[in-house]
Amino acid sequence: MTKPALHALCDAFIEQRIAAARTAMQAAQESSSSETKSSAGDKYETGREMANAERDRNAAHMQQAQQLQAELARISPDAPCDTVRPGALVSTSMGTFYLGISAGKLEGMDVFGVSPAAPVAVALKGLRAGQEALFNGKTVRVLAVE
Repeated sequence: MTKPALHALCDAFIEQRIAAARTAMQAAQESSSSETKSSAGDKYETGREMANAERDRNAAHMQQAQQLQAELARISPDAPCDTVRPGALVSTSMGTFYLGISAGKLEGMDVFGVSPAAPVAVALKGLRAGQEALFNGKTVRVLAVE
């Protein structure tokens, strides 16, 4: 499990989110465009507004995913790390984390993608292997930092 491979999994996670949002936006647009005026004119307007609201919601999701992509692009997975910081692969007594984006458990790995702003990352920030921090009332030991 190399940092570039984990970085690529995070990027793939974001690409999936962008593709899903794009598909949902297109479906909402098609739904809005296909609404036909009925004898009950309000139904037409309500359906169109619901489709537009759905498209706008998905546009916001896509924008958030694009922001995540920009954050991830600022992290160099090849840079060596000896302290817990963005781009670090951190093995702890409570699990292994890649500090890039919040992606949850990375596909096929026992590694969690976490944002540098996540509470666990904030608690461990700046620590080196062998150091400890208090997180959620428990002592967490940093075993290794890559």
